[in-house]
Amino acid sequence: MRILITGAAGFIGSALAHRLLDRGDDVLGYDNLNDYYDVTLKQARLDRLLAREGFRFIKGSLENRDELEAAFDDFRPARVVNLAAQAGVRYSLENPRAYIDANVVGFLNILEACRHRAIEHLVYASSSSVYGANRKLPFAVEDSVDHPLSLYAASKKTNELMAHTYSHLFQLPTTGLRFFTVYGPWGRPDMALFLFTRKILAGEPIDVFNFGNHSRDFTYIDDIVEGVIRTLDRIPGPDETFDPLAPTPASSQAPYRVYNIGNHQPVQLSRYIELIERATGKTALKRLLPLQPGDVPDTSAEVSALMRDTGYSPDTPVDVGVERFVQWYREFYGV
Repeated sequence: MRILITGAAGFIGSALAHRLLDRGDDVLGYDNLNDYYDVTLKQARLDRLLAREGFRFIKGSLENRDELEAAFDDFRPARVVNLAAQAGVRYSLENPRAYIDANVVGFLNILEACRHRAIEHLVYASSSSVYGANRKLPFAVEDSVDHPLSLYAASKKTNELMAHTYSHLFQLPTTGLRFFTVYGPWGRPDMALFLFTRKILAGEPIDVFNFGNHSRDFTYIDDIVEGVIRTLDRIPGPDETFDPLAPTPASSQAPYRVYNIGNHQPVQLSRYIELIERATGKTALKRLLPLQPGDVPDTSAEVSALMRDTGYSPDTPVDVGVERFVQWYREFYGV
């Protein structure tokens, strides 16, 4: 199959590309290699992919409609996975326009490109951030998500609404995946595991927000990629059980689905730090701080729908995943 992945130099995108290449698919990676975080890490991920048969790469932004459509026309993908986005909750307080440009305008360009080229299936990244002020745990796709706490979260809910419109009007099959906290080797430097590991190994204090009392549904990268591929291979159709008198956000009379993709086993941040300490062999110097604006205290994924429909079954224990990350970090950075 010919599959276009946007955000292919990113954490999830690069891991997904490797798995698709492993099974014999042709992959076009599309990424603007922006400097939101260390570009050398993105380039290192990309270099590993460029060494593989069946992979091609185009540097471009979602916001640039001409560049994006030229990539579609040149590669002629059957299916598309849109993982490119301006990420980060806290950064959305500093630079909100970046989120509208990449996550809203850019996603419109993706939808238009898919619509006019009869793409079989568009899978796109949403986020657990859409649950915002919700406190009922675990978070379920049937829950209301009308109270986002950051513009990043609002942009991801916007993507779900835009996708439904295109599924309804143009019968474009779309599936949104609400990613929970993804971690593992080749991960993002702005995420807790990366930040904590770097500072603990360097003997520097770490900032522990909410005084370490919040929890996250940490999900290992291999489990995430397995779920994305299972979703990509299952093209949604209209939900015959959908009741417009009692609608659910999870499905539709259109070929549209939204799923949570997580580990459904949340871990306290304090416990997570203990596992990093064990893996590094060092004790963390902790700077306890209050919850940051835009953050939520707890996340937990209800993933029964994804399990039912695709056979998704995450099985990497968090202690194993943290150990693998620390090992990768030491090797990659020579620590």
